[in-house]
Amino acid sequence: MELRVLKYFLAVAREGSITGAANSLHLTQPTLSRQLQELENELKQKLLVRGKYKVTLTSEGMILRKRAQEIVDLVDKTEAEFQAISDTISGDIYIGGGETDSMKYIAKIIKDIQEQYPEVKFHIYSGNAEDVTEKLDRGLLDFGVLIQPIDLSKYDYITLPEKDVWGVIMRKDNPLSKKDFITLDDVLNMPILASRQMSPKYSKDSGFLDWFGDKYEKLKIAATYNLLYNAAIMVKAGVGNAISLDKLANTSQESDLCFRPLFPRLESGLDIAWKKYQVFSPAAKLFLDKLHEAFENKS
Repeated sequence: MELRVLKYFLAVAREGSITGAANSLHLTQPTLSRQLQELENELKQKLLVRGKYKVTLTSEGMILRKRAQEIVDLVDKTEAEFQAISDTISGDIYIGGGETDSMKYIAKIIKDIQEQYPEVKFHIYSGNAEDVTEKLDRGLLDFGVLIQPIDLSKYDYITLPEKDVWGVIMRKDNPLSKKDFITLDDVLNMPILASRQMSPKYSKDSGFLDWFGDKYEKLKIAATYNLLYNAAIMVKAGVGNAISLDKLANTSQESDLCFRPLFPRLESGLDIAWKKYQVFSPAAKLFLDKLHEAFENKS
């Protein structure tokens, strides 16, 4: 497969039309159609369903679209890294992470670097641990901020200095909001919006699920979520109460929501991780040096 043809395919997927894609690519329609047919022949799969006015992707086409976008992104990132190799440090740094108040530490380092090296650009990707580690493994991210528990055997990492506190986000008119903390018995008697970080798939052997003892399977889980914004909307709508880290949802005086910590207290540490034996661009190496400088004596 040629990179050029993958870009052609992505254009068709984006436009939903061979004619529209040909116009955006400054190609003739017959030329583009021939390239797509050759791609299908090469892969021995039908990638497109050609309608009268619209082109849709087959299931195989959807798989290729995901892979093709990853390939194009990785090539673009690699080219940018080599273009940045010069006396002046410049280039792009890609950081992924879950929702956590501790991103403030990363933000401070980003601000310090940009003040000294304005040609360094940062790209932030928000996602859960599964999303972030997948992109780390594929080389699409340089660093990932990961909420414990997480298997870090494939990575080098630095532990950030603070821990996040788990609790329950609920409406202020909930009778439990009058309590200073929420116990396991309280949790067992409420509909729960559960963070995917709570799942046994991600927390097995970590000690995280020990808080629930043998009661985890008795939780009334109404829904699961990976990022909190939509979960907070569901809490407001009365779907359930969200088990979440503190300081992520708006629980100010003006908000309809409040946060109450779990008791016994449950905390999660945070790590910023990168692939072992990673070869960094000068900009990413600078960021790593700043991480060590900020945290190596504080972790």
